[in-house]
Amino acid sequence: MDKHQKHAKLTRPELGEFHRNEFAILGTTCSNIRALANKLIQELYAKYKIAYVDADHKASQSDEDSALNYGASLEFTDKITYRSLHYKTSFNAFQNRNLFNDQDLVLVNGNHFRADSQIVVIDPVKPLDQKLEKLTNIQLILLADGVETLPSYLLQHLPAGAAAPILKLNDTLAIAGFIDKYLTQHIPDLNGLVLAGGQSQRMQTDKGSLEYFGKSQRLHVHELLSAHCNENYVSYANAKAVYEQEQLPVIVDAFTGLGPFGGILSAFQADPNAAWLTVACDLPYLSAKTLAYLVEHRNPSKMATCFIDSDNKFPEPLITIWEPRAYPLMLQFLSQGYSCPRKVLINSDVEILHAPAVEDLQNINYPEEREAAMANLHKTS
Repeated sequence: MDKHQKHAKLTRPELGEFHRNEFAILGTTCSNIRALANKLIQELYAKYKIAYVDADHKASQSDEDSALNYGASLEFTDKITYRSLHYKTSFNAFQNRNLFNDQDLVLVNGNHFRADSQIVVIDPVKPLDQKLEKLTNIQLILLADGVETLPSYLLQHLPAGAAAPILKLNDTLAIAGFIDKYLTQHIPDLNGLVLAGGQSQRMQTDKGSLEYFGKSQRLHVHELLSAHCNENYVSYANAKAVYEQEQLPVIVDAFTGLGPFGGILSAFQADPNAAWLTVACDLPYLSAKTLAYLVEHRNPSKMATCFIDSDNKFPEPLITIWEPRAYPLMLQFLSQGYSCPRKVLINSDVEILHAPAVEDLQNINYPEEREAAMANLHKTS
């Protein structure tokens, strides 16, 4: 008899203890680990947002005056150049992932905490022969001064065929180069989502079925996306709205009644490990050149990459690249009663571009606008 499934089986994001990109540094002293982390952050901070996780070995003088010592459970302090949050409660992986969601990389003191991937230091001062259970996914090996070979216990522990690069602990530039290459290789794949729209009261018809180029806008936008994305889907509000004769892959809203917001969330629920390039069907002026410009200037370090709208006032949510980190953030907005993609963009860390042809961003909502667009798009020179 099949085991009863109590919960919906969802695709889970590929996350570690803190983040999807995390390295525990271990095999040397805590002071050496912090020094290495600081040097790497200094080399990479202009390109990446990097967090560091460590444990404090002793309380500081300022801790004595903390409100936590008088019964508070949380203390927030604006330090002018940065903000400080002190919590009384301990964190587990679920809280950690939310806290570090905005980062590109988390470096971890592996003497105190675990991470899914490891940077191992071979240092006689801190041998790892009694900590092999922490070495689950070694990505890089660093040799301390005076060390030339790997210890036998590590060679025996490494999986057959494992070939982690080996560098010198004091070669900061080479280590930073390794991390830069790793993060570049782990930029999330880009999927495409056609926001079909469905029946429009203002247009008095289905916007996705309008034919500006001899085919439905669903097909037209799907073709535009196919030039840039690994997988492409059409977003529908419900199964009854699907145009099966077009034989395009579809994602039916799992978050219903939320318009485009629900379509984007439903795409992330289907694949939370991909970035999603969403394009609405009511942008007939959108050119392949403008779409390519957006993709070429994608900033995966941000929550999203988008254009400023045609009025040069607000970010345009109808054509946007949403990074995987946007998924939990959008759910937070939803939990606070907001279902507007533009509000998410306005209040988040996003890359805002100016379209090479601002007229490409005109959205068409009324029959008279549709007729004008038809005439403009098919002018004969």
